[in-house]
Amino acid sequence: MSEPTEDEIKAFIEDVEFLIHTLKDSFESDDVEFFIDEQNEILYVKLEGLNDYSEEEIEEIAEPILSELDLDFEEIILLPL
Repeated sequence: MSEPTEDEIKAFIEDVEFLIHTLKDSFESDDVEFFIDEQNEILYVKLEGLNDYSEEEIEEIAEPILSELDLDFEEIILLPL
């Protein structure tokens, strides 16, 4: 597999930043942190105030956002900050 180009890397970073911003707005969070586990292809997103939502509410809010974006992660995990 060839190395990604600079443009591909830039586009990927922009997609991740868009996702993080969208999740932050959707959950009305004042603060957000994220970490990419490249080895396991997992994106961890910590959102302030996430623990104010039930698991069903989190799924209802996040699922359309996550399904809309086509990011190359095996998993995206949302955690309270």
